[in-house]
Amino acid sequence: MQEIKLSLAIEDVNLILEGLGNLPFAKVYALVGKVQEQAAEQIKSADVSRVEAVPVTDRVSSAGG
Repeated sequence: MQEIKLSLAIEDVNLILEGLGNLPFAKVYALVGKVQEQAAEQIKSADVSRVEAVPVTDRVSSAGG
């Protein structure tokens, strides 16, 4: 699979994660995990708590699974 690298502000990444949180959990959980993992690696020397996790797991019940 071909990969691309993006450079985004933390606020932009959080907005993307928020949008993904509105989709069915089964479709986005792996992608959300990848985004969070890569973001944490890049800013681990900074304040990692600034990367907000979208509560995608809360959507399991609403996604029917």
